[in-house]
Amino acid sequence: MSMSFDLPSSAVEQLKGFILLCRTKPEILHKPELKFFRDFLESFGANLPTPPPEEKTDKPAEQGKPKQAEQENMETEDAGEASSDESDVELDMDGVLENPDTEEPHEMGDPDKKEMTDEEMEQFDEARSSAMGTFSEGEWEKAIELFTNAIKLNPNSAAMFAKRGTCFLKLNKPRACVRDCTRAIELNPDNATAYKFRGRCHRLLGNFAEAAKDLRTACKIDFDEQADEWLREVTPNAKKLEEHERKKERKQAAKELAEKKERIKKAQEARAAAAAARASQDDEDEMGGMPGGMGGLGGILNDPELMAALADPEVAKAFQDITSNPANIMKYQGNPKVMALAAKLASKVGGGMGGMPGMPGMGGMPGMGGMGGMPGMGGFPGFGGMGGMPGMGGEEPASTPKPPPSSTDDLD
Repeated sequence: MSMSFDLPSSAVEQLKGFILLCRTKPEILHKPELKFFRDFLESFGANLPTPPPEEKTDKPAEQGKPKQAEQENMETEDAGEASSDESDVELDMDGVLENPDTEEPHEMGDPDKKEMTDEEMEQFDEARSSAMGTFSEGEWEKAIELFTNAIKLNPNSAAMFAKRGTCFLKLNKPRACVRDCTRAIELNPDNATAYKFRGRCHRLLGNFAEAAKDLRTACKIDFDEQADEWLREVTPNAKKLEEHERKKERKQAAKELAEKKERIKKAQEARAAAAAARASQDDEDEMGGMPGGMGGLGGILNDPELMAALADPEVAKAFQDITSNPANIMKYQGNPKVMALAAKLASKVGGGMGGMPGMPGMGGMPGMGGMGGMPGMGGFPGFGGMGGMPGMGGEEPASTPKPPPSSTDDLD
């Protein structure tokens, strides 16, 4: 009795996909859960790819050492850069005060005071006149006191702060002069005298770049020969410092650009690694998503007795023949090894064998009892179960009644 068997197209497509995956990533065959499949392939004499090398667990720790050393080097370089400020530039320090004055509080007046009364205005004019007279006589200490009285009366007079600052400069108190001149510039940004004497104080403090900037501003607002002479004096050192600062800025910009490129590179590597991980997970999900799942087939075949049976070339060939067409099992009823394997498989999956893992049940077959399962076997992987068959643990089939004699028999 000839019988046909068609493998469902969905199962064929899934099988093709799995084979394609094995071709593109042959190392997947060495996954522990596919051991049964490797054994099956080897039973036919297949040559399997070389297993991938095992990853060492201490690799991340070894990789971390160079990174740590690199980080330490970067920290050392940063510390060196911080210490190599103006000390790297050879400057002419002649004329710089070794022990400049310390910051001492001085009367700065009430900055919130807006208007003066007529009486206060008269008092301020008298205090200013007295202070200017003392200043012209070169009595710096007394002039400071008188300018302070004028500042109390009118804390918004830029000229009083500039003049008191000049007195501090005459007494070699450059820091006090800088403070007063700064306040004068805040009150009147066009006060050339305040810029001039603040620039001079910066030169005495060794702040050559700041000194050059203030003296240039003073000459720009109101040219002064003395301010111009002081400017020429500080210009060589100022140019060295300005060039040094430009180099630092270029170096810092290059460093920031390199760090930005490194961040971009690491981000790209991270995205590539994430994409590779997702692709690997998708491959595993696709393999696990085959009808019945590869895990299901492994659960049936990853059995010592089954592996031992399939290691026999004769049994393996018969198994391949039967899975290609379940009806071919009838050819092996007289082979105890093949039938023992069939019985073992049937006992693994239980009643009905709704289909071989990865293949839906194959429905009924004419004359086979609707494939409802082989008595005593519970069903065979790959088909929905055969009807009762003699000798397979089921009941003996009832004797088939003979057909009634035809009319031609009566003629005989």
